[in-house]
Parts: sequence; C-alpha cells; structure tokens
Amino acid sequence: MDRLYAPWRSGYVGSADDKGGKDACIFCSMFAQSKDEEHFILRRFTHTIIMLNKYPYNSGHLMILPKEHLADLEQLAPPVLHELIELTASANAILKKATTCHALNVGLNLGKAAGGSQASHLHMHVLPRWTGDTNFLATLADTKTISLDLPKMYRELKPHFEALPTR
Repeated sequence: MDRLYAPWRSGYVGSADDKGGKDACIFCSMFAQSKDEEHFILRRFTHTIIMLNKYPYNSGHLMILPKEHLADLEQLAPPVLHELIELTASANAILKKATTCHALNVGLNLGKAAGGSQASHLHMHVLPRWTGDTNFLATLADTKTISLDLPKMYRELKPHFEALPTR
C-alpha cells in the first residue's frame, strides 16, 4: 500500500491510546467539555450523543455513542440500548433526507480486532453512501476522497437533529 502523508490526522492517532480507561478516552474527554460545535456534537440526549466523525470514511459519517464509557453491547442498560437503536433509525432517516444519499452503512466495530479504533467506548457508525462514491483513487491508489466540508456538513445536519423529540 502506498502511503499518503496526512499530518492533519496526528491529533487522532496521537491522542488517547485506548487502553480502556475513561481518562484516556477521546470521546469522554469531548463529552466533558462544552465545545459541541468544535467537536461536531450534533445533539446530546438522555443516554447518548450523536456526532460527526472527525475522521470520516465518507461525508456525513455519524457516530452515536452512549454517554457512559462502555465497550460492549451487553454492558448497556436497556434504556441506553433502546435510545441507541432509536437514534440510529432517526439518523438513517435524517441522512437520507439531508444528503440525498443512495444507501447507508450502519454498524458497530466491537473490539480492536474488529476494526474499532477507539474500542473501549462503543459507538454506532451511520454512513451515507452514493453510487460511485468510490473511484479510481481508492482502486488504484488506496486513497479515499471526502468531498464535503465537515463544518458545512455539521451546520446542515444540526437543525435536523435539534428537531428530534427529547428522549
């Protein structure tokens, strides 16, 4: 695989080493602050938080996370699990409407070996997809193009999530 020099990702890869502790968790650190716009937090609910992924696989890549620092589904109390799934369904509907995407990827990476880059804090991924959103760069150069500006996407999606009923 060729390497793409990407110094803007140093904050991500050099941040929490994900040894499992809440103190080392990049998500818990963001949640403790009152900088929702800076951290692309779209909305805080009773048990969960919806945010844009700062290092997306695709434009509009959302994450839905429990506020509590937990790694596995079986650790979630029923109200948290219920809210997580309800908000995943709401996020699907919002992304379809707001981005006019053709499809969605939804899923969890539970554990480091499953691809979880921050495996100690469970997070549901919701990604809009478009026909042809992978192109020759991904095929030939193993490089992904993200075509939408993250702050612009945040401003476009925020009103949709603010309009959701309180859970």
